[in-house]
Amino acid sequence: MSKDKELKEEEVSFEHAMQQLEEIVGKLEEGDVPLEKAIDYFQKGMVLSKLCHDKLQHVEKQMDFILREDGELKPFELQEEEKS
Repeated sequence: MSKDKELKEEEVSFEHAMQQLEEIVGKLEEGDVPLEKAIDYFQKGMVLSKLCHDKLQHVEKQMDFILREDGELKPFELQEEEKS
């Protein structure tokens, strides 16, 4: 992928990246894609996948920070019911 075609995290929304990824998966699942084009699709899909993963991690860290700021962050734990 050339420098000017590279996807940048700031420029692509999560939703748009997921939509592009779904389109790529659909094209690859059709099976009528020449090998060279399939490799291009695969590479772009990997970039989109990483971008989505990174965005999700960023949001998770933001939520963690927001909850800590308010003093509400507590690890989720299943509580066993007390037996009477």
